[in-house]
Amino acid sequence: MSVQAPLFVGSDVYRKPAFGPNHPLNIVRHAAVVDVLTMLGWLDDDNFRVSDKATLNQLFDFHDRSYIRALQYANATGQVAAEARERYQIGTFENPMFPGLFERAATTVGGSILAAQLAVDGHVAFHPSGGTHHGRPDRASGFCYLNDPVFAIRTLLDLGIETVMYLDFDAHHGDGVEDAFFGDSRVTTVSVHEAKRWPFSGTRSHPQAGAFNFSVPRGFNDAEFNYLLRNAILPLAERTRPGALVLCCGADCLAGDPLSGMELANVTLWDAVEGFIGLGLPIVILGGGGYNPWTVTRYWAGMWGRISGREIPAVLPEEVTAYLAEMECDLIDEDDVDPAWLTTMADTPYPGPVRDEIKSLARID
Repeated sequence: MSVQAPLFVGSDVYRKPAFGPNHPLNIVRHAAVVDVLTMLGWLDDDNFRVSDKATLNQLFDFHDRSYIRALQYANATGQVAAEARERYQIGTFENPMFPGLFERAATTVGGSILAAQLAVDGHVAFHPSGGTHHGRPDRASGFCYLNDPVFAIRTLLDLGIETVMYLDFDAHHGDGVEDAFFGDSRVTTVSVHEAKRWPFSGTRSHPQAGAFNFSVPRGFNDAEFNYLLRNAILPLAERTRPGALVLCCGADCLAGDPLSGMELANVTLWDAVEGFIGLGLPIVILGGGGYNPWTVTRYWAGMWGRISGREIPAVLPEEVTAYLAEMECDLIDEDDVDPAWLTTMADTPYPGPVRDEIKSLARID
């Protein structure tokens, strides 16, 4: 594969208000990442690609027509009938309606399609607003109305990639993607997620169906992540020899996230992603969950920094610190905001012992 410059995929659609009050995703994420990267001089027109909305015909390749039509109608009218709410799980607290919902969701899918196309062309493609891995063909699920990782994988396959490995490091099991490709010999799915956490699936692996799950306990630390990486995930990649990779890098696996008990440092995940890039395969890197705006912004901004060969500053410029200081989150008390979240980009690693439970998980044969 010829190596081209890494590219960041995004859109101004993510700057519009979304999800509404009292929702965990009613925080700044994509806009903050773009703004911080712009302040640092790491992002400009040369390495930013604007994604279009996926077309209806593209969406129909995976999602049921009746569901897409219902989503369009609800978006246009701002109303969801009780029957549609029950059937399609839209207009609920979990998956609320808000102005511009369909445009936002379809643009997220369009971004993952574009990222896959760029990856085949030799770019490392980073689409942090992607990663809506819970979306189902016929309904919304887990804050996800559509399933953009599925479209990234399908696009890679359509462009001639024979086998794809999907790696999901979000704190929540990548159930929608696993189910979409369960038993498909072309796709291997790997999910590292917190045990006893919604959606309460992914409790075991299904090697015969190409689905591997690592359901980890609370307090999952950097040493344990690296143990799984060295002893299970990388050997699995060597054995299956994928032709391309799609990574879901949700930020809720980081220490400090209010909806997870995992305790990873962003530097550990940056190192892992760089290692996967080093395999020299077409690679799409998506975002995912993440409900602490400070840790999300620092993680994905730093990810782009590492991908694009920048030096991570020990101390952030005053302009960036002032920007981060203005952030708010209903799920995190002001007194619980770590000062390091405002002044640094790289976390201090969270080392710890590798528990026997993790060693047992690594035995996947």
